[in-house]
Amino acid sequence: MSAAAETIAPSTQTQEWLASDHNLLIDGERVAAESGDRIEVQDPATEAIVTTVAGAGPEDIDRAVAAARRALKGEWSTMTSYERARVMLRFADEIEAHLPLIAEVEVLENGLPRMISEFTILKFGAEFMRYFAGWATKIHGQTIPVSPMDARNGETLTYTRREPIGVVGAIIPWNAPLAMAILKLAPSLAAGCTMVLKPAELTPLVALLLGELAHKAGVPKGVINVVPGYGHEAGAALAGHPDVDKISFTGSTAVGKDIIRASAGNLKKVTLELGGKSPFVVFPDADLERAIPGAVRGCFFLQGQNCMASTRLFVHEDIYEPMVEGIAAMAGGMQPGPGLDPASMLGPLISEQQRDRVMGYIDAGKQSDAELRCGGEALPGKGFFVRPTVFGQTNMEMKIAREEIFGPVMCIQTFGDSDLDTVADEANNTIYGLSGSVWTKDISVAHRMAAKIDSGQVSINCHAAVDPAIPFGGNKQSGWGREFGQEGLEPYLKTKATTVLF
Repeated sequence: MSAAAETIAPSTQTQEWLASDHNLLIDGERVAAESGDRIEVQDPATEAIVTTVAGAGPEDIDRAVAAARRALKGEWSTMTSYERARVMLRFADEIEAHLPLIAEVEVLENGLPRMISEFTILKFGAEFMRYFAGWATKIHGQTIPVSPMDARNGETLTYTRREPIGVVGAIIPWNAPLAMAILKLAPSLAAGCTMVLKPAELTPLVALLLGELAHKAGVPKGVINVVPGYGHEAGAALAGHPDVDKISFTGSTAVGKDIIRASAGNLKKVTLELGGKSPFVVFPDADLERAIPGAVRGCFFLQGQNCMASTRLFVHEDIYEPMVEGIAAMAGGMQPGPGLDPASMLGPLISEQQRDRVMGYIDAGKQSDAELRCGGEALPGKGFFVRPTVFGQTNMEMKIAREEIFGPVMCIQTFGDSDLDTVADEANNTIYGLSGSVWTKDISVAHRMAAKIDSGQVSINCHAAVDPAIPFGGNKQSGWGREFGQEGLEPYLKTKATTVLF
C-alpha cells in the first residue's frame, strides 16, 4: 500500500484559498501572464493537481521590475525607518495569524510534514521578520575625521550613508517555500529595497500567499512583486535584467554559476546560497545518545532535500558499529506519509524527477562496495516517497559520498587514531563548504577540529545550528556572501560618502 493511500483533506479555509485565481502579483494587483500560460502545482504525496498559477515570462518580469522601480522612488522611500519596522512587525503578526493556512498550503505543494512546516513558519517566518524589523532602525553611517585635499580653504565634514541597494531580484528553491522567501524578503524590507520574487515553479503558492499578507500588513504596492515561472524563462529574464540592482539566489551550484554569468550585463550585485555535502565528525568520546538522533535529524530533515544536511558522517572506528546500528534503527523507524497526516515523520520528495534522481544515486551506492544498512527503496503506489537510506563503509571515491544527492541518503565512513589534520583533510575533500559539525566531549578537540573544517558554519555537539542572528552561508562552491544576522543585511545596502567643505 502506498504511503499516500489515505490522505487527510485540508481545511475549508485552505480549500477556498486554493480555489481562488492564482495570478501573478505585480504592483499590488493580481494579473494574468502576458502569454496566458498556467503552471500546474502538484501534491507530491498524492500526485494530484492542487491548483494552477500564472506562469511568468520575460515580458511579465519587465512589468514586475518596472513596478518595483516605481515603488523604490514612491511611498516606500518616504517612510521612516520606524514606519518600515512597524510594517514588518505587522507582517510577522499576519504570518502567525495565518499559520494553519500557510502550513497546509506549504504541505500540499511541498510535501513536508506539517509539524516541520509549522516550526519553520514560526522560526523562519515570524521570528525572522521580527528580527530584521529590529535592524530597520539601526542602519546608520559614520563620520570620518579626515581632511581631503588638505582643506586649505576651510574645514571639512565627511560622512557616510547606508542606502538601499535598489531593486532586488530574488530567486528561491522549492525545498522550504516559506523560509526561503522570508530569508530574502526580511532583510530587503529592513534595508528599504523593493523586490521581484520568483519562487520555484514547483512551489509557487506560499510566495503568492505571503505577498497577499504583506499588502494586508501595509507594505505599499510594488514593493513586493511575486512572479512564478520557469527558471529558464522567468528566472533567466530576472537574472539578466538591466534594471535589477541585485540578485539573491538560493539553489544549486550549477544554476548559481549561470546567475553569475547573467548578472554581468549591468554588473548587478549577487549573493548565492548553493549546494552542500556537510561533514558530521564523531569522535570516540562523543555522547551517542545525542549524536545518533542529531545525525538522523540533520540528514533526513526535509526528506534530505536540505543544503545543510549531514550526509557525510565520519565516525571513529571504535564507535562505528553502535553509531551505525543506532542510526539505522532510528531512520528505519521513520514513518513516511502525506504531510497532513500527524503520524507522518517523512514526506515525499518534491517530484517524480527528483525521486528518480535520488534512486539513481541509491542504485549507484548498491553497485559500489558500500554497505546498505537500511532503506534503499522507493515506496510503491502514488507519491514520490523514498525510504531513509543509510550506507556504511563508504569512501570519498564513491559517487554517493562525493556528490550532493539532495535526498534521504546518508553515507558513513570511518577514521582511526590519526591526527586532526588527516580527519579534516578528508572532511574538506569536497567542492562544497556550507555546514558541518563536530561531536566530542573534549572541548579542545572540538574547537581545533571546528577551526579546521572549511565551511561557512560549523556546530559542536549539534548540527546546522541556525538562528536569525547567526550569519549563514557557504565557502568554496557553496556560495557567495551570507544570510541571517547583520551580515545578511549588508548585501541589501550600499554606502555613499559625502564630503562638505566649509
